Amino acid sequence: MSGPREGAPAPDFTLPDASGRPFALKAQRGRPVVVYFYPRDDTPGCTKEACGFARLQAAFKKHRAVIVGISPDTPESHRRFIDKYRLPFDLLSDPDKRVMRAYGAFGEKVLYGKTVLGVIRSSVLIDAEGRVHKHWRRVSNAATHPDGVLKVLDGLT
Repeated sequence: MSGPREGAPAPDFTLPDASGRPFALKAQRGRPVVVYFYPRDDTPGCTKEACGFARLQAAFKKHRAVIVGISPDTPESHRRFIDKYRLPFDLLSDPDKRVMRAYGAFGEKVLYGKTVLGVIRSSVLIDAEGRVHKHWRRVSNAATHPDGVLKVLDGLT
């Protein structure tokens, strides 16, 4: 599997948010960051995952944690998705999948019994020093995953 190992420095990146403003990972140093990669805005699994992180936002804020979702969707698509579900965190656009590849979140996966190339639902918890604390390389249950991330964050801070 590709992507950063736990304990290694998280690959730095800067991507546009839903308003087109640059979001730089290095600007978040000093607090934990949850980066979750997802295939597409406003699809069933992606909506469950995003709404799960939104539901737990207050608990993540107690840890001063930043949550960001990354998909290949456009900033305009992200804006609609954020507005529709009132998501209280940034969604970042990675159309060339450069950041996804750096984190092992783009590659071969099995979809409906066929091997395809695409976005791999995965997440990374980056500690306040910019190191990968936990890397979920393949998220199997989008609806319950945010609870699992929070549980690991509870043990980190």
